[in-house]
Amino acid sequence: MDKLERDGVCGDIWTWTAIDADTKLIPCWMLGMRDPSTARDFMTDLAGRLADRVQLTTDGLKCYLTAVSSAFGEDVDYAMLVKIYGNEPEGHKRYSPAVCISCESRNVTGTPDPQHISTSYVERANLTMRMNMRRFTRLTNAFSKKVENHAASVALYMMHYNFGRVHMTLKTTPAVKAGIADHVWSVEEIIGLLEKREKSVAA
Repeated sequence: MDKLERDGVCGDIWTWTAIDADTKLIPCWMLGMRDPSTARDFMTDLAGRLADRVQLTTDGLKCYLTAVSSAFGEDVDYAMLVKIYGNEPEGHKRYSPAVCISCESRNVTGTPDPQHISTSYVERANLTMRMNMRRFTRLTNAFSKKVENHAASVALYMMHYNFGRVHMTLKTTPAVKAGIADHVWSVEEIIGLLEKREKSVAA
């Protein structure tokens, strides 16, 4: 979550992400509020990027139910993994997450395989994202203040994560593993995309 200041108004913005468990590719992400409208837009974007029927797991956020139904209809094997947490940390531990004391999986649509009902991969990817971008670090001067700059930083990170960062388990990038790239992209290639865009706009 990122604090922002825009036109003299403070608020918050959330980073929505989806990940493929096999290739570790993040096919889409979105910045927005934690509300039904953003959930619907995010799931619609995800559904539009997938060629085949998939198994999908979300956390227990209720607005996912309508969003997934709207985006996928019955063409998905969808389960919700609901985590039960203990008491919120207090005092000097208030920035630490509450302890998860149990999990409950709920089949929502289709026939999801119980062995693959998990949010672990996306949670680990989100941790990697926060650890690699200082804009997500609370109580520092690097913490994002402008939503436009935050969005640009996340977009650059996702491009590098998918195409330029060799995954330790895969030994290649998620994009190569998924078959949408034939090599590991260099930083120069990624920057080159921006240069091409600037030339296109100027023309």
